[in-house]
Amino acid sequence: MAVRALWDSTIGKKTVMAVTGLMMVAFLFLHMLGNLKIFFGATDFNAYAAWLRTIGEPFLHFTWYLWIQRVVLAVALVLHIVSAWQLSRRDRRARPVKYAHGLRPQASFATHTMRWGGVIIAVFLIWHLLDLTVGAVNPNFVPGKPYQAVVADFQVWWINIVYIIGVVMVGLHINHGFWSAAQTLGVNRPVRDVAIRATGTTVALLITLGFLTVPIGVMTGLVH
Repeated sequence: MAVRALWDSTIGKKTVMAVTGLMMVAFLFLHMLGNLKIFFGATDFNAYAAWLRTIGEPFLHFTWYLWIQRVVLAVALVLHIVSAWQLSRRDRRARPVKYAHGLRPQASFATHTMRWGGVIIAVFLIWHLLDLTVGAVNPNFVPGKPYQAVVADFQVWWINIVYIIGVVMVGLHINHGFWSAAQTLGVNRPVRDVAIRATGTTVALLITLGFLTVPIGVMTGLVH
């Protein structure tokens, strides 16, 4: 009952959004660092991808860690999206009358941007998984050879555009969401506000630039 009451409350939904958001940021940061191994060549990158499937052995069986990670991230993503959607509905019900002359305060503009940015990110995530994880939309996908699939992928100009837009939207989402999460969890204080905002911006930039180096590396011939 206590868990249900917390979930039904606005602060409970915001807390779920904050915690799941930070979980996904941590994953993205580690994923970005792993992607940078592509600059060490096909052997190292493919070996890294193979190593991911052996994490936890012999306690865990082959690929179990990856599946546990995927399930946890999928649950976190669903909770994050559902919380955001329900909070958005509550916000609209609390403000049924539109602002005069279509003007909206800065906080509402940020919320609006986060909402539609989240939709774009969700679509991008589905495409990215189908492209480089499942290989369903990637004709050059070869299981066990992610290096070759990535290089072939980013030689197509429109795929680069889709990827760059998606990654930039992720960075913008993190930049605003990091501070919002700190606010929800009660971490931010007036004396820490500047530091927290700077940390969020730094993390967002590192993740964005880190992911963008891969398509840029392929386009410029550094990765081939």
